[in-house]
Amino acid sequence: MPEMPAKRKGSVDKHVQDLVRALRAHECPEVTYFSGDFPVFWRKASGCFVWDVRGRRYVDMTAAFAVANLGHGHPALIAALRRQTRLMIHGMGDVHPPEIKSRFLAALAGAAPGALSQTILSQNGSDAVESAIKTAQIARPGRDALVAFSGSYHGLSYGALSVTGQRMFRAPFAGRISKKTLFVDYPYCYRCPLKLAYPGCGIACLDGAARKIRAAGGARRFSAVIVEPIQGRGGEIVPPPGWLARLARFCRRERILLIADEIYTGFARTGRMFACEHERVTPDILCLGKGMTGGFPMSACIGTPAVMRRWGRSAGEAIHTSTFLGNPLGCAMGLAALSIYIRRSLHSRAERMGSYLRAELARRLGGLRGVGDIRGQGLIAGIELVKDLRTKTPDPERCSRVVVEALRRRLMILGGGIHQNVISLSPPLVVGRREIDFCVGVLEDALTEIKIREG
Repeated sequence: MPEMPAKRKGSVDKHVQDLVRALRAHECPEVTYFSGDFPVFWRKASGCFVWDVRGRRYVDMTAAFAVANLGHGHPALIAALRRQTRLMIHGMGDVHPPEIKSRFLAALAGAAPGALSQTILSQNGSDAVESAIKTAQIARPGRDALVAFSGSYHGLSYGALSVTGQRMFRAPFAGRISKKTLFVDYPYCYRCPLKLAYPGCGIACLDGAARKIRAAGGARRFSAVIVEPIQGRGGEIVPPPGWLARLARFCRRERILLIADEIYTGFARTGRMFACEHERVTPDILCLGKGMTGGFPMSACIGTPAVMRRWGRSAGEAIHTSTFLGNPLGCAMGLAALSIYIRRSLHSRAERMGSYLRAELARRLGGLRGVGDIRGQGLIAGIELVKDLRTKTPDPERCSRVVVEALRRRLMILGGGIHQNVISLSPPLVVGRREIDFCVGVLEDALTEIKIREG
């Protein structure tokens, strides 16, 4: 798309400056990361594209934090939202619930794997994790400890922080975070803490985790293990085949509940409707969000009847609820989104386009200096940048510079990982080869031009 006409450039620049000043004055924490190229202020979005206030078009390879799975502004979602706004925009949750809430819950149960069928709705991913943690406590009374994984990310509310395995998020609030979480190693094969290699390792990291859990009290102490089938913010880390299934079997043997956090991986992104289905695993509790509605803030904690019935019946005052529970607008968009996922078999498309994306990344970036690892599943991909291939020293500075340079070239990507050195790609599931080719080309140019700073 062409740039704004030159005669308007001054007014556009002033508008951007006004927006920056407003954020710096009023947003908390205070924003300090502005530069001439980063960030941009969005004006509109459609499909795989975003336009900024200057009229410049970008290819979005983030799906806005993996929310716009169906593409930005999908017509069916907009139509569902408009229909519902003509009826009502707010209901009374679990007191006088909107009719559409019942329909959405039934559809969600129909899409979920196995016996998962009873749901607590909420507003965001952290809320869903909080609901799952509470459910584990209700279902396993007397066991107030949890197991979580190194590098994990489950949200930033206090309960979610208690199972988030990244120190940068926990440290400022450590004094109020529960100490009753046991963290065990996640299978980060590129940086294996045991210095072993798959498949010869026999997935020894899981054996070590099992021993650690048993030694710390096992089923007498732990109500649940919470896990991301693929770690997102931890660096797009995909466990080796068989790891999740073995973890599920361990939990069953030990009578410990399994909570799968699929807020990032759920809804067709990995090549299955839910990532746990790759290994035919049905958790006791499943946390969902992001792509569930395609843009409306809504999440879900869905469990098996055997687990969820332990909440019992409400005695008139719910012990876990919220003002916006089952918002009718979110339910309408969720119903429409589920229909599209299923009708268009978007999981198959994600698997096909994801294979193409990873093949192109490997072909064009695999031999570049400083590219340590390329990994992913479905339309999730991570490119880990290092200063030295032998020592695998993380290169977060180069990663940050690539993100900014890509934006300058009209490509939106994100940086992440526990060392902030992983380029993260999670495009809308409607992405095509043309957009993928553009993305890989920009990354190749940026990585070639931005040299590694030694030391």
